[in-house]
Amino acid sequence: MKKLLSLILALALAAALMGCGGGTDATPSPTPSAAVTTPSAAPEATPEASAKPAAEKPAEDRSGAAITVPAEVNTIVSMAPSTTQVLVDLGLADKIVAIDTNSEAYAEGIPADALRFDMMQPDVEKLVALKPDIIFTSNISAAGGEDPFQPAINAGICVANIPTSNTVEDVKKDVLFIAQCVDKPEEGQVLVDGMDDAIAKIEEIGKAIPEDERKTVLFEIASAPDIYSFGSGVFLNELIEILGAKNVLADQEGWLAVTEESAVAANPDVILTNVNYIDDPVGEIKARAGWENVTAVKNGAVYSIDNGASSLPNHHIADALEEMAKAIYPDQYK
Repeated sequence: MKKLLSLILALALAAALMGCGGGTDATPSPTPSAAVTTPSAAPEATPEASAKPAAEKPAEDRSGAAITVPAEVNTIVSMAPSTTQVLVDLGLADKIVAIDTNSEAYAEGIPADALRFDMMQPDVEKLVALKPDIIFTSNISAAGGEDPFQPAINAGICVANIPTSNTVEDVKKDVLFIAQCVDKPEEGQVLVDGMDDAIAKIEEIGKAIPEDERKTVLFEIASAPDIYSFGSGVFLNELIEILGAKNVLADQEGWLAVTEESAVAANPDVILTNVNYIDDPVGEIKARAGWENVTAVKNGAVYSIDNGASSLPNHHIADALEEMAKAIYPDQYK
């Protein structure tokens, strides 16, 4: 039953991603010229730069599996939007030769001729034919119990799996792992340092909010009638705690299916949603029959949070944290 629920949730999360994504498996998709960035010329090597030792490559991926990362990584496949964002922010969009069909909705500058693959059912033969130096994957692709990238591993391609992290600390480790694999450790540290600084500023304010004044929050990642949310042990719950609020489902653990009855009974002060596959998720919540006396609905405290920043576990969760903080406590976070 647990495995079935995990699969259902993975599919629900994938559906949320696909609300902005789409496309045909392994077909190039033209990118608007305004969104394509031309890589700046690489600086000429200096004696100091030439003498700089190569960064140590990870011997294990984030799942703990042994990997051998090539000494030089020049061609990259990313099968997870969260990883694609990191690669682009590291300045490596021009090295991406293939992505999952959802990535382009969350990252600009992907080469127009990069192939697009379904993250749930990728055409691995075509992926292998690309002969990439590394393929980054996520546990969503293996939600059915089988690893679709095993043929790539058998072909000698480095496949680095990054399971969805459940803590802010692990999210930071994911970013640093990606950066190490692609010879950008210093740039990766810059991304993590920026994330740390943003979180620290909000955490300082959050700690000062008195316990009896902390608002209760329901955060929906899928809308009615099949509401999904989360309890403790999820990085989004940690973000709620950092900003000085309380998750109404914190007494439960992991990703959760939520009945409307239990959501109404929880009577949250604030409702957040990052749903992006219906036209007006905030209006849908406010219009639900039987929800009119829920404090959040009654007070109009229902807010939309950016889907990418709040659903993709990478350094951009700091952006989601800031957005959440301003929605929940507009007077404290200005």
